[in-house]
Formats: sequence, C-alpha cells, structure tokens
Amino acid sequence: MTRMAAIETLMPAPSPLDMPVQDLSVRFRDPEAPGVRNSRHAVLVRVLTFGPALAITGLMLAALAEWLSVGGLNGLEVGLMMLVGMTFGWISLSVASVLVGLIARLGIVRRAPSGGGVGEPMQVALLVPVFDESPEDVAGNALAMLRDLEAEPTAHGFDLFILSDTRNDSIAARELRAIRLLRERIPLSFRAFYRRRATNTDRKTGNITDWLSRWGGAYDAMLVLDADSLMTGRAIVRLADELAADPTAGLIQTGPQLYGARTLFARVQQYANVAYGTLLAEGLALWSRRESNFWGHNAILRTRAFAACCGLPKLRDLTGRTQLILSHDFVEAALLRRAGWSVRFLPEIGGSFEETPATLVDFALRDRRWCHGNMQHLRIVGSAGLHPISRFHLLHGAASYLLSVAWFVLLVIWAVLGKGAEQSVISYFRPDMPLYPDWPEMSRISSLLILFFMYSMLMVPKLIGAATVLADRNHCRQFGGPLRFLRSFGVETLASVAYAPVLMIQQTVAVLRSFLGFRPRWEPQQRRGGKYSLGTLAKFHLLETVTGLALATGMAVGLISLWMLPITVSLVLAVPLSAISGVVIGRGWLATPQEMSPPAVIASVEAARAEFAEPTRVAAKPAIAAE
Repeated sequence: MTRMAAIETLMPAPSPLDMPVQDLSVRFRDPEAPGVRNSRHAVLVRVLTFGPALAITGLMLAALAEWLSVGGLNGLEVGLMMLVGMTFGWISLSVASVLVGLIARLGIVRRAPSGGGVGEPMQVALLVPVFDESPEDVAGNALAMLRDLEAEPTAHGFDLFILSDTRNDSIAARELRAIRLLRERIPLSFRAFYRRRATNTDRKTGNITDWLSRWGGAYDAMLVLDADSLMTGRAIVRLADELAADPTAGLIQTGPQLYGARTLFARVQQYANVAYGTLLAEGLALWSRRESNFWGHNAILRTRAFAACCGLPKLRDLTGRTQLILSHDFVEAALLRRAGWSVRFLPEIGGSFEETPATLVDFALRDRRWCHGNMQHLRIVGSAGLHPISRFHLLHGAASYLLSVAWFVLLVIWAVLGKGAEQSVISYFRPDMPLYPDWPEMSRISSLLILFFMYSMLMVPKLIGAATVLADRNHCRQFGGPLRFLRSFGVETLASVAYAPVLMIQQTVAVLRSFLGFRPRWEPQQRRGGKYSLGTLAKFHLLETVTGLALATGMAVGLISLWMLPITVSLVLAVPLSAISGVVIGRGWLATPQEMSPPAVIASVEAARAEFAEPTRVAAKPAIAAE
C-alpha cells in the first residue's frame, strides 16, 4: 500500500456534492434559498450610521473648500479635497459604527434579533485547512476544543477534518503521527479524519472545494477554522444552534478575539482588538444585519448552500493570465447573499479566538497577500446581482489599503507645502516657467487644523472604547484594574503612533506591487515570528528609512514644518522599531481578560499541545524570506 493510500484510509466514505463555478456576469438565485427580508429597523440603523458619517465628511470638505477657494479651485486643490474626503469618510464611518455599537450596548438601539426557535440537530464538520503548519500545535488546538465541546450538552454531531496542503515531507510525516495520536485521545463521541492532497490546486479555496466535492454531502454544516483558531465548546454549539434555528442563514460569523500573544507587536494588536474592537464589532453587526461579511474562519456555513452558490471563477489579469481569487471569503459572503441566503455576524457569541503575527515583518508579509486579494475586489464589486451592502464590503476591503496610499500622498503634499508660501519646497519652482505648478494656497494654521481634526477623529474609537471599559468596574477589573488598564492604554497608543507611519509605507508598497502585477507567494505563516537579521530588516524597511531621512533633511533646512516630526522619527527608526516588535514582553503589560482569567480552552491548550510533542524535532519550519 502506498503512503497516499494509507493516508486515504483516515477519511470516511465518500459523499460527493456538486460545486458549480459561478458566473459573475449573470444573476443567480439558489432555488433552495428561502430568501431574505430586512426590517425597517435595519434601514434606520444604516441611516444612523452612514448619515452622520457622510454629514461630518461633507462639513469637513466644505470647510476645506472655503480655505482653498480663494481665487477659485484648481485641479490640484480638487484632487486634495478628494483625498481628504476619502480618508476622512472612512474615519467617520468607523466612528459612527463605534457610536452605534455604544448606543446599542446602552439599550438605546436594540440589537439585531437572533434566528429564534430550535432547529433540527445537524451533522457538523469542523474543517481545519493547514499548510506547512506545526502539526503538534494544530492537533493540540483541536484536542483542547473537542474536550471543551464534550462538556457541552447538544444534539448536534461533530466530526473533525484536518485538511492538509503541506508540501514539506517531514512536516507531513509529523502530521500523520499527530492525527493518529489525536484519534486515540479525543472523546469517544467525536471522530477525527485527515487528508493530504497530492497537489495543492487553488490553495485554501481548492482545499475546501476538494472536501466539499468528495465528502461534503454527508454534512449539514461546516465550521471553518484556521490552523491557529481556538473556540470554546459553548461557542461551537451556539453557532450550530443559531444556524439550525435560522433557515434563511447560509453563514454565521463570530467575532474572533486575539489570544496567545507574546511579543510587543502582537500584544499591542491583541490589546487593541479586545479593548476597543468590541464596540466596533457590535456596530458593524447592527448595520450589516443579514448582509454581513465572512473573514474566512471561525464561522459556520450551510454546506449545500455554500456548494451551490460559492464556486469561484478565475480572474484574468491584463496579460490574459488567469488568477485565483485570493481574498475569497468576502466574495463567498457576497455570493451567498446574492443567491438568497442571509449572512450574519454575531459578535455576542464569545469564546472565538485566533492568533496574530508576532512581528512587524510577519504582519507586513501577510498584509501583502491580503492586499493583493482585496485589490481584486475592485474587479468583482460590479458583479451582477450583488446586494448593495455586499458591494460595500468588497469596496471597503480594497479601500482599507488604498487609504494608506491616500494618507501617504496627503502627507507628501503637506510636506511639500512646508511652513508657508515663502518657506516651502515649491518656492524653488520659478514662476516664469511654463510648467510652474499652481499649488493650493493654504495657511499654516488651516492645514494644521485640518490634520489635527483628522487625527483627533482617529483617536475617538480608542477613547470611547477605553471610557466604556473604565465605566464598567467588573469589566475594568478583568483588565487588571483601572491603573493597569490606563498604563496599557498609554503603551498601546504610543506603539500604534510609532508603527502607523511604517505600516502606511508598507501598505502603499503592497498596493503598488498589486497594481504592477506582482503576485504574492503562498508561504506558510510564521505563527511564532520569524528571526530576521539587522541586514534583512534594513533591506525590508529601506523605503521607510529613506523617506524619513528626506523629511528630516527638509526640517533641518527649514523647508518642512516640525509638525511632521513624529512621523519622521518613526520612519527614520523603522529598522529598530521592527527589531523590537519581536521582543517578548511580560504578560503584566497590555493585559486582557483572556489572560487575567482565561477560558478553560485557552488554559488547557498549551498542555494539549504538549501531548503531541516529539522527543526530538528533525526539521524546523522553513522561514519566510523578508527580502
């Protein structure tokens, strides 16, 4: 018997399911879909969210137009207004979403209703796609979840599938060892299966499609997890209960919180996600209602609905080559809603966790892949039959990266304008030259007021989130008390300010790479963080360093205003900031409730992983080259 044949014995009997490829140019309705209707209340919440955001942005642009309109608006000034409108509009929408989440928590606006009732028990597949991951960590996470699930009373049935796209043979051997140990250790009420594909066609999308087309027919639902996902048994059961009780739902997404962070950069991300992200999530759930989004993991999907509606076509680039849709999750959510299934987001289902990249470089490398996929959404947003909110999700995904480009261009413009008409870079263009640019006439005070207002709005979601925590004694105690929370708030704010300019440049580069046709490599993620030399970091952050030195030179000779100093310092220090991003810090800093009082599944996961540890490790995971 061959090794591949031996691996196949770890799968159940086939139960095929058709998954036709969708035509994005033609409307599609799934005949099995019950259809979706939103209430007037949903329309009201969207008006309360988008209305103020548009109004504030309009007032901002009106003030800017008044400052710029002396002598009439020229093309450059109109372009500047468009950039300000784009960036400020997205900031305003985030603030409005947080405010809607806040008034919902205060009971002023009621939350979106759940499916209600009790549905028929379902057979649910827990799917864990993996690609050159640590088999011991994957198996440990799975064991911790199944043990926690065993303690939850439920009529649903659950099977676990480890779906491997691993290319490294030594890791594959460890996977097979880990799954065999896992099958011996899991509670008797569950089954665990393993399949390694001979060829990893179409990456994660192809991995899920392969499972659906060969075994999906035996399951009513599939709960898709990432290799680093962790969920409590209660969260898994609640997702299954909600899907069973709501016949209109094709997908229900949880709001994963970050856990397990050890390094400075990861702990900053984790703290911000837990401390400020909950209100934003509640606001998003309220206005998106049954047109919510999918983030690719920690969500439950109706198997037959997904197979019938979400077969993804290939896209063609400018050279005529076909491209796989990379950020497939947004598109799959849009296709489910197009076909008549609701897509819901329930952040109130707690106990859903994921990890975050450990270093700035690892975060930026993952961001390049995400950016390329989100840029593809600009070609999909006009697909036939999509709901307007689904189109907005696709546009929002792309805009989240385009905003970094807009911020970069805005900062360049303000840097070029300098400290005024008599002390700016543009004063070196001679007025009698035919190509002399007609630059906007902006006083130092007006430009600083605009930027101060925009930066203040960026801080509003943080301040509201922090105030909400401090106002609730019990919640604040979960962060270690008010003093520890305020200390963490200060550290997170300073770190975010320091890393923001570096991330702005990195995302600008990612957008340019995408538009120039550079395809991101599909590499295994560095869950523990890569080890990068100073030479590698210097090469990786060369553009940030050069930009920072140019700004510093401009300030030294009096051409650029000193208000650019914080941004300049961050860019000049990009390499050391990147180096310290991977420094492991104590858990007393940036503490979260999941650390102060961890759920049982988090408390037990390290011990569960240790059950699969090998006496000796033959091969380590390959590193991702930061060059």
